[in-house]
Amino acid sequence: MAAPLFRVVAVPAALNGAPESWAADMLGDGEVAVLVDEGGLGAIDEVARAIGATAISVVRTEATPEEQERTVIAHAGGLALVWIAGGFSDAAREWATKRAPMTLLVEVDGALPEQERHRIERFVRILGGQAA
Repeated sequence: MAAPLFRVVAVPAALNGAPESWAADMLGDGEVAVLVDEGGLGAIDEVARAIGATAISVVRTEATPEEQERTVIAHAGGLALVWIAGGFSDAAREWATKRAPMTLLVEVDGALPEQERHRIERFVRILGGQAA
């Protein structure tokens, strides 16, 4: 198995609302981890099925939004990152702007709108071009 080009961290609702096979096609060169949301295990299972995975990573939950952001930041490591969440603090936005690997913050509640899916597609194409 090849090393991932990027990491994706998202709430399940964002990926589960995408058109069929979009997540598997678009995120195939990445490593997907989900944040637990109100959909619980059922929503996480749907994401795993959507990306064609028998198992999926779950980012541990934290007591505060700030701690949760720090955990996602630690999970990103040295890879490019697509981070899909309901919102981001100023500290997370600053981190994303200053870090060397490319980072795409996508702020959305619920399913990804078509415009945001296109932004992610462009980002992933750019990453693929850099890796070639």
